[in-house]
Amino acid sequence: MPMTITVFCASSTRIDAKHVEVAAELGAELARRGHTLVTGGGTRSCMGAVARAARAAGGRTVGVVPAGMPDSQEGADTENDELVRTPDMRSRKAEMDRRADGFLILPGGIGTLEELLEVWTARSLNFHTKPIVVLDPYEVYAPLRTLMDHLLAEGFNRPAAAEAVSYATEVGRALDVLESEYRRVGEELLEF
Repeated sequence: MPMTITVFCASSTRIDAKHVEVAAELGAELARRGHTLVTGGGTRSCMGAVARAARAAGGRTVGVVPAGMPDSQEGADTENDELVRTPDMRSRKAEMDRRADGFLILPGGIGTLEELLEVWTARSLNFHTKPIVVLDPYEVYAPLRTLMDHLLAEGFNRPAAAEAVSYATEVGRALDVLESEYRRVGEELLEF
């Protein structure tokens, strides 16, 4: 079942190339499986690599860029099949969320972390049932997982909040989990 998958990831050009390679692998596999990709619409680093690879493999890409973001920061990817300009960052995230059937998160900085935590919080509060998978082959988010376990142990988080996100270390596995969760939620909605 084809999905529209929003990918949150790095736009930093200072990261190790291995992260950009994973993003490219993800874009190609996402397209091979017939999914549509939604990104923050930038050309640099992982954000650009995932979209270029998806298009090269015949996939459809949608970029969502805030009108106020200088091109020097991320550079709008005008090669996207659809480039959506939003008034600001908040509406950018809302548009990316609205279009998503599921979320796949690659390692990134504070912007990526904020995007992850926002969709994670919304899911744990039952504002949506869209699957969330963190693809982290190099354990960049290992300290975050440790922190979340600590917050759970201290009673700050509920078990359901911790379970709202899945983790994978391989591209194929990340997409398998995302697709499986999407099907499961769809089946539950049909039964309702």
